[in-house]
Formats: sequence, C-alpha cells, structure tokens
Amino acid sequence: MPAFHCDPGRLSARLLLQQPLDSDDGQGGTTTSWADVTQLWALIEPLSATPGEQAARQVAIHTHRVTLRHRTGLLRGMRFIFDGRFLLIRAISDPDASGRYLTCHCEEEEP
Repeated sequence: MPAFHCDPGRLSARLLLQQPLDSDDGQGGTTTSWADVTQLWALIEPLSATPGEQAARQVAIHTHRVTLRHRTGLLRGMRFIFDGRFLLIRAISDPDASGRYLTCHCEEEEP
C-alpha cells in the first residue's frame, strides 16, 4: 500500500470533537445531547453537495473529508464542530494503515 502523505501544516482547521449522549426522555424514547471530547487540528476538504429531502423539505447534503492525526476512541456517529457547522462522522479510515493519520468521511448536519 502506498504511503499516504499529508503536510502537517495543512492541518489548520481547529475542530471540536463531540460524542452523542442518549438519555431517557420519560416517554419511552431517548433524547440525544452532545458532550465535548477534545479540540484538535485537521484538514477539511469539501467533497460534494447533492440535493436531498429531510422532514419533507428540500435540503442540500454536503459531504467533507476530514484528515487528522491518528487518535484512539474516534467512532462513527461522533461529530466535529467547525465554525458553527456540524460535521457528522459517517466513516473512518486509516489511508495507508500506518497509524499516522485518519480520514473521516463526514456529512454536514443542519443546526
């Protein structure tokens, strides 16, 4: 597998990593809140914008690739906050299996 190269100087976006916390809503369901995990530096690259529908209204679905230094405990379903934007982590990969960087494929959520 060819080595993945990322110039560390390009990791210039300061992100807040959050994890979901589900709690009982008292009516048989759950309510999701978010807890801060840490702040980190990353490279954010826009990938696509496609039309979609959410709650019977038209929306644009924006996807991004977020590259960061390797860290343990990063899971699908967590999210990044960057400049008031919410990036939900849909998939995580180690681009060259070296344990140096992680690439997260994210979908931007409406606030």
